[in-house]
Amino acid sequence: MTILDRLERHLGRFAIPGLIRYVVAFNALAFLLGTLNPGYLEVLSLNSAEILKGEIWRIASWIFIPDITTFPWILLYLWATFWIGDLLEAEWGTFRLNAYYFLGMLLCILSAFIFGASFGNTFLNLSLFLALATLMPNMQILVFFILPLKLKWVALISLIGPLLILATGPLAAKMMVFVSLGNYLLFFGPHFLREARHNRGVAVRRAKFEADKVTGETLHRCETCGITEITRPDADFRVTPDGREFCTDHLPKATLRGDG
Repeated sequence: MTILDRLERHLGRFAIPGLIRYVVAFNALAFLLGTLNPGYLEVLSLNSAEILKGEIWRIASWIFIPDITTFPWILLYLWATFWIGDLLEAEWGTFRLNAYYFLGMLLCILSAFIFGASFGNTFLNLSLFLALATLMPNMQILVFFILPLKLKWVALISLIGPLLILATGPLAAKMMVFVSLGNYLLFFGPHFLREARHNRGVAVRRAKFEADKVTGETLHRCETCGITEITRPDADFRVTPDGREFCTDHLPKATLRGDG
């Protein structure tokens, strides 16, 4: 039984069904309020300095600020977030999705406090998409309703921004990216390590098998071309009266003593 299984056994009743649907609904509300009063979204942002001054609602309110604040792209953003949340909840179950999302929230908050800045919920939403792409890599979607791509390729494209920050950004920015995507690393890191160990084991066994095929003992070997029943399983061998063995392609004109 894994740690998540134990937590679900004791805390599963507290999980929120349709969590991402509620987040999407508040994203839509925040978009409308921000359109009427652009300064409103700033009051919701994840600002560690303001939280320390007593504006504790910012600890949670920042997840309601949509990544996209222009129309009509906000409609696509809301639909995509809703769709990703529903698929993950169907695949994982309510508790695991809650655990993944709230862990991502916690790590983003820690990142903001430790490094003094925040990327908003960009990486939290990205972690949701990366989780879906890992669980369903071959699912095909229409990017901008035109270009068909599998989720794994869209996920790789979506990582260009974070990878550029990791490659060229200052240390604080690099650490923020790493910490903010920590929920993905914690959930899927062990799986990737097991896969890597398994693949190494398979490669070692395959190499050993191939080596045994080449150096192992054989029953038949053609004296002319050197093939064996291992290197050419479909070959047919014959033995001459003087005890030499040939494949039928190189059999000399001599009286045969019998099959090999």
